[in-house]
Amino acid sequence: MPHILIIAAAGAAALAGYKLLKREMGRVGRSLGELREAEARAPVRSGTLVRGADGVYRPVDRQG
Repeated sequence: MPHILIIAAAGAAALAGYKLLKREMGRVGRSLGELREAEARAPVRSGTLVRGADGVYRPVDRQG
């Protein structure tokens, strides 16, 4: 009889863990979706790269 109680307790713990994991996965998915939407709305900064005297490529400043 004690074996059945231990198995039932383990099953209940597994079910509770599954529900918590499922809820957390939904929260993270929504958060990532919001980040992806914000990234899609953000303006794209695509500028020209120019090689400097030190050999490092840097974007050209076209604002000034």
